Order: sequence, then C-alpha cells, then structure tokens
Amino acid sequence: MQVERWHEENDGQLDESAMCEKLERKGFDVRCYSYPPGTYFPPHTHGVDKWDGVLAGRFRMVMGGQEVVLEAGDMLFVPKGASHSAEVVGDDPVVSVDAVRP
Repeated sequence: MQVERWHEENDGQLDESAMCEKLERKGFDVRCYSYPPGTYFPPHTHGVDKWDGVLAGRFRMVMGGQEVVLEAGDMLFVPKGASHSAEVVGDDPVVSVDAVRP
C-alpha cells in the first residue's frame, strides 16, 4: 500500500486547504466529506485512480490483503480497479479528503 504522511516541515500546517492543494498539484479533483462513527464502506472498486486523505479521526482501510489505519495527515493511494474497504475507527467522526483523477 502506498501511504503518504504529512510532514509539516515540508508541507506546512495541516488543514483542508493545504491537503487539497497538495492533491490538486498531483492532478486530482478533490472533495471533502465527514463520516460519523460506525460508518463502513464494504469492499468496492473505482474506475479511476484516487487518494483518500484524513484530516481528523481514524479511518481503517483494507486493500490487497493489507490493512492500515489512517490518521490526520495520512493519505492512501487507491489504484483504479483496486478492491478496498474503509471503516471509521473509534468514537470520533472522520473528516476525509477524497481525490480522484479526472
């Protein structure tokens, strides 16, 4: 799995605008969502490459037999056609940045 972590010394202060700009520079269209505790997305695929980024909360992602828990500042690359699932972990909502290649 390709996970990128936010590095304040290189990326600046983490906020929605900064993460969106970083992903837009990679050539992706970005939207922000909030998911309440208990949210679960069963295994699914997308017809485009995408990044899932986390601004707040904890998001468990499973892809290709591997699992990672994304926290604030983490971004996971999800290749086109890759089966993956996602689940909000804990009692806090997840604020997620969803970036897709147009």
